[in-house]
Amino acid sequence: MSTLTPTASTHDHGTKADTDVAPGEIAVGVVIGRASEYFDFFVFGIASALIFPAVFFPFLDRLNGALAAFALFSLAFITRPLGTILFMSIQERWGRGIKLTISLFMLGSATAGIAFLPGYATLGVASIVMLALLRMLQGVALGGSWDGLPSLLAMNAPKGRRGWYSMLGQLAAPMGFIVAASVFAFLYASLSEADLLSWGWRYPFFVAFAINVVALFARLRIVVADEYQKKMSELELEPTPIRELFRAKGRHVVIGAFAALASYALFHIVTIFPLSWILLYSDKSIVTFLIVQIIGAFIACGGVVASGLIADRFGRARTLGGLAMLIAMFSGFAPTLMGSGNVGQGAFVLIGFALLGLSYGQAAGAVTANFGRRYRYTGAALTSDLAWLIGAAFAPLVALGLCSQFGLAWLGAYLLSGAIGTLVALGINRAMNYKS
Repeated sequence: MSTLTPTASTHDHGTKADTDVAPGEIAVGVVIGRASEYFDFFVFGIASALIFPAVFFPFLDRLNGALAAFALFSLAFITRPLGTILFMSIQERWGRGIKLTISLFMLGSATAGIAFLPGYATLGVASIVMLALLRMLQGVALGGSWDGLPSLLAMNAPKGRRGWYSMLGQLAAPMGFIVAASVFAFLYASLSEADLLSWGWRYPFFVAFAINVVALFARLRIVVADEYQKKMSELELEPTPIRELFRAKGRHVVIGAFAALASYALFHIVTIFPLSWILLYSDKSIVTFLIVQIIGAFIACGGVVASGLIADRFGRARTLGGLAMLIAMFSGFAPTLMGSGNVGQGAFVLIGFALLGLSYGQAAGAVTANFGRRYRYTGAALTSDLAWLIGAAFAPLVALGLCSQFGLAWLGAYLLSGAIGTLVALGINRAMNYKS
């Protein structure tokens, strides 16, 4: 574990901290922890597009089965803020280590529990109810897994390098997708459809529990260490009452949620939605399409890294705004690409992942300096929860529902709305800071 050393860096709050910890070590904990969470959620998301309609909704046609599965997919994002609030209380009473242990075991248990669920053919409607409850439990657990390390990483980064260090945790998203998509591609390539729908789809959910256990110990090693606890206390990265937060900084919670909307709107549009569209309206091989998405996720990793360099040169808010404008431009021809066969669909995925990496790399906490010391810990957590809820939770459901009924032009409309949301929020944030 790193030792404490004097620091001369100026943090968001404008004062100098008395001690410092190694940003690189914090980044390792952030990446490992977030990658396990993203793997859990991408496993559910991919299964919602490819597996759950047949296993849990066989009484519906393929389109309505997919829409029903995507409705269940959204439940975790609805319960996630509730989990944040609940586990903030647990942390205040028993500490960050106990909170993290409970939440990650809950997340792993809910994910592994899905692997044991009988399908509709065995339990009928009860299987759907149990799947919905486990999905909601995933959301509660994910909300509870907030450890404050991303905020600590950003506030403890060297001066002029905040964009670089902030993007490190964001690498977890494409990494989690790469692993999840690779597992499903392997299963699709190795098993018959009957075996895949009978037992093969359960394997990724078993794997998720093992990954969560590894991530738990990697994160506990950091968050319970004395020097990190001391640093958290110095920077006041501790829970604050929710009512007090919204009375003092409610407008900043809303602005922060919408500031990253372009990135979050794009998130499931290039990862989960295309899988359902290909399965329903194309004869393209699922394995081939997953491989294209995996390549896109590697491109996204490069985009996340590049975003750190760009943000340190031009500023995080400007980077987010610039990428929102590029996403708005992409929304204009995204429907044409998605509807133009293999080449166009491949281009849609690769370009979309490139934009996702560049934008998502700076999506977390770009405006959390508005919270100051006291409210940053809880404010950053709820801002992230609301950004996921508004931008990403319903993306596959809304996109598939609208596009199947009215055409792919609505795909562009959805992306454009996210880009506009980001630009408006950043404009309001800039005006408020200018006036103050």
